[in-house]
Amino acid sequence: MKILLLSFTRSEENYIVKGVAEFEKRIKKYNSFETKIIKATAASNATEQLKAEAKLLEQYFSSDTIVVLLDENGKQFTSKKFSDFLQSKMNTGKKNLVFVIGGAYGFSDEIKKKANDLISLSPLTFPHQLAKLIFCEQLYRAFTILKGEKYHHQ
Repeated sequence: MKILLLSFTRSEENYIVKGVAEFEKRIKKYNSFETKIIKATAASNATEQLKAEAKLLEQYFSSDTIVVLLDENGKQFTSKKFSDFLQSKMNTGKKNLVFVIGGAYGFSDEIKKKANDLISLSPLTFPHQLAKLIFCEQLYRAFTILKGEKYHHQ
């Protein structure tokens, strides 16, 4: 299964780029993984911004893709439970698993309805760049848990 992380981050600090690249390299030892920044042009208001972002996201929605939105109102997991969640998605036989970090206004209701799952990284609010880095670390951690490796101490 190919795993893709999409984000609407406009620019990234160097430490974020380096951190994400490090975890991307580590994750690729276990599974196909790619991060992609979607460039959405700024709209005049939140409603228009959400519509524009939804249109850009829909190209990643297909019958052979599981879409998981990273949303503050989504289900929260421990690292172990997230690894179980990941394994369950990988066992579906679908070709693609797409995780999405929304833009400044989150996701439109239309996109939320089309997504397979909504998950939250934390009850805390993080800048989008930091959420991307945290997610990559947790994805790496999930793979090490699934492989029984020592990165995650229980």
